[in-house]
Amino acid sequence: MNSITKEQLVEACAAYVERKLNTVQRAIDDLEAALKLETKCSMGDKYETGRAMLHLEFEKLAGQHEEFRKLRKTIRIIPVGRKDEQITFGSAVKTSVANYFIAIPAGEVKAGDEKFYAVGASSPIAQALSGKAAGEKLEFNGREILIKEVI
Repeated sequence: MNSITKEQLVEACAAYVERKLNTVQRAIDDLEAALKLETKCSMGDKYETGRAMLHLEFEKLAGQHEEFRKLRKTIRIIPVGRKDEQITFGSAVKTSVANYFIAIPAGEVKAGDEKFYAVGASSPIAQALSGKAAGEKLEFNGREILIKEVI
């Protein structure tokens, strides 16, 4: 496998983050519209409760938006041209169990015809794989895993 596959993995992760950012932004926009509408509606306790609920939802969405912005920054620092000997942040790893991309927690992504699980560097599987090289074995969750290739 070559750096094109790693580039494809980065592109797939970037697309995932952009989709999530767009979804959260649309929800924020809808919430802002609802908040303006709520302001024009009736006064009283019911009004205050509704407004408070909208503000709580807005804060939650703002937090999600910030998290996805951080993931976007993380994706941009992945060294796509680097060929790794040992597993580290930015490595694509083929194992006897599954293929992993140590980058951001984006779930299943595709590079060409191959599936990879994009996982954050602090995830348990990434920690278990970290520092290992092709040909090494490790035990994770009671299963023996052979590292076939590190990209």
